[in-house]
Amino acid sequence: MINGEVSFWWNQLGRPAQRPPLPGPTRADVCIVGAGYTGLWTAYYLKKAAPGLRIVILEQRFAGYGASGRNGGWLTNSITGGREQYVRSHGRDAAARFQVAMNDTVDEVIRVAAAEGIDADIVKGGEFTVACDVPQQRRLEASARSEREWAETDVELLSAAEASARVNVVGATGAMWHPHCARIHPAKLAAGLARVVEALGVEIYEDTTVTEITPHRAVTGRGIVAADVVVRATEGFTAGLRGLHRAWLPMNSSLIATAPLAPAVWESIGWDGRETLGDMAHAYMYAQRTADDRIAIGGRGVPYRFGSKTDSDGHTPAGTVDALRGILNRFFPATTGVTIDHAWSGVLGVPRDWAATVGLDPATGLAWAGGYVGTGVATTNLAGRTLTELILARVAGGTDASRVSAAASAGGLSELPWVNHRVRNWEPEPLRWLAVTGLYRAYGIADRAEHGGRRTTTSPLATIADRVSGRGH
Repeated sequence: MINGEVSFWWNQLGRPAQRPPLPGPTRADVCIVGAGYTGLWTAYYLKKAAPGLRIVILEQRFAGYGASGRNGGWLTNSITGGREQYVRSHGRDAAARFQVAMNDTVDEVIRVAAAEGIDADIVKGGEFTVACDVPQQRRLEASARSEREWAETDVELLSAAEASARVNVVGATGAMWHPHCARIHPAKLAAGLARVVEALGVEIYEDTTVTEITPHRAVTGRGIVAADVVVRATEGFTAGLRGLHRAWLPMNSSLIATAPLAPAVWESIGWDGRETLGDMAHAYMYAQRTADDRIAIGGRGVPYRFGSKTDSDGHTPAGTVDALRGILNRFFPATTGVTIDHAWSGVLGVPRDWAATVGLDPATGLAWAGGYVGTGVATTNLAGRTLTELILARVAGGTDASRVSAAASAGGLSELPWVNHRVRNWEPEPLRWLAVTGLYRAYGIADRAEHGGRRTTTSPLATIADRVSGRGH
């Protein structure tokens, strides 16, 4: 088994040739820090809308090195932290517009991939969420009822028999499904986007670590990039920037990928629709059936490293690998004994209120997007289009702003309720480590109690953990 080496996705695809580092101090119209999905999508739409802009992307390792090349491959319509927070702050109509924008974003990514010749193994099979015990089933039914109150969600509730006919998860008591989700190969999308934006004239400098972002400047050991706008697109690595150590917590998530499964195994499992697969556990799992008939399955593992530390190349503890293998075998007993080819981990950004944000401060020229809490495959695209509106309104004036593509400007994305959302910092250590470790320990205990036969409602431990953390769970 390969452990780490960034991810299975990059190991399968092969890493592209290293791009050169920043050659020295320079000037740009827009400097983007981070060559993941957020940075690449922002560069794509900006360059399409205003080809004359000089756009520079700075990346500490290589394009797609972070969560963009390590995630579970869920291109889904989830609003990070849920819609209800925006109902409270902006009203129901604003929350509904946000949901429509996320639905459309799934199709926008698929459209651009096709238009630009990016083969990212995309299959729009929808999102399939199972319940496997009584408390999970009650949460599933409550979630489905809540989703059905919104015309924009298109959720279907499935019986145990209906669920098993689609994806035969042993012990499933029911499931819900919606169509606004696609399975993707994360590294193929990242590599394709990098190739496309370079062809448009965007400059990507790799092996260039940014240590500090200040108004109109990105500071690196290779020189300072001065720009009218500097975009912070660093997601789980934000804590490494000077002054931002407590802004977004770097949450670890881990995955394993099996060897390709035999046809007889797939016959017992089903999963012909290539839906993404999740469950209603508190410490939830997520999975996909890959293009070459493996199962890639993930979960939190060791959720947080003291001091907001991040790993280098995705090495994953043996206990986490065993836990993920256990979930795989429990869901699909026919996989017992199959080879695990790869294990890896990555970090995602978690704001204190678990809600993503995008914005631009016109006075300082500082823009940002992130805090996706694991929903970034689609949300990064919406962030890129939103940043395009905000940036062009500042640096290009009315003439170039009018050239923003229909996809970037439809519906007034800069008016969506997550724009310019601000949140307080995380607590200092050791409170941060104690809070996150305690949170997931409580969820783990609650899940074990429910799997062990708890027949009533959700474990009180999980309910308390949700309230204490401020988590939109």
